[in-house]
Amino acid sequence: MPVHDEEGTPEPPEKVRWNNISTLSEGIKVFIGGQLIMQDNRMSFVSTKEMPLTVIFYNCPDSSLTDEIIRFSRTQNEYWNSITPVSLVIGALSLVCVAAYFLNRPAYRLTIITALVAVFIPILPMFPPGLLLTLLYRRITWHARKLRSYRDLIRLPMCYLKEDEGSAILGSTGEKYGFVKIDSPSAAEENTPFLVPEYDKEENPEWHFFGVLTPENSLPKNSSIDPFVTFGLLHGHPKQLAPRYAVRAYTMEVLAWILLLIGITINIVFIFVILSLLRIV
Repeated sequence: MPVHDEEGTPEPPEKVRWNNISTLSEGIKVFIGGQLIMQDNRMSFVSTKEMPLTVIFYNCPDSSLTDEIIRFSRTQNEYWNSITPVSLVIGALSLVCVAAYFLNRPAYRLTIITALVAVFIPILPMFPPGLLLTLLYRRITWHARKLRSYRDLIRLPMCYLKEDEGSAILGSTGEKYGFVKIDSPSAAEENTPFLVPEYDKEENPEWHFFGVLTPENSLPKNSSIDPFVTFGLLHGHPKQLAPRYAVRAYTMEVLAWILLLIGITINIVFIFVILSLLRIV
């Protein structure tokens, strides 16, 4: 549900249960996607378990809806969800029970220490001395997600084009879709959007201008029928750019996880030393 605040800044989409929607703000638009069938002599959307409906409320321009959904959906927190608090509490109580059960058995001293340390594993990344590495992990992960969203945006034009063809007829509108190569963005009309807002400042990038091709104009145009058709400039061909961004994203994710695990390991060792010095067990 990509919306804009009072300053026009896009906010991340939010997943909302249908029965929690009571009112809608004035001016909110609705996008519905799903199975369409004939009922009572009229076409109706039907949601099933196999093919659930997708309903999006938004107030951004129609032409930017696809880009904003792809870009900002990557910022969602995948760790915290509705069952996270319950699972954390159950896990912590289980580990405390294990430690209490073996508390009076010296032979299981290592088991007790391990259980007590494991209780704090979900929050270990947020405590020093590993906190610095956790902050680096969050920063690098955010950048990797941004690269993943750029990779998805780069692939959008290929949804309309075949691998070995530079143009195709859009099934939804009957328009001819494709691209033309230009020397620089200045050759396009003013305010022409970029498919990827950030790119490497190469000396002479091979710019591709994607959009609806018209006989009377050498430059592509935005579709006059379907505003969701991808339109804009790209600093290269998707077949070459998408794998490049994917590799960079994977590399950053691996680096981020290595830093996070190192930080957790440092904190675990630190807790082991403190418990041993205090002779808690």
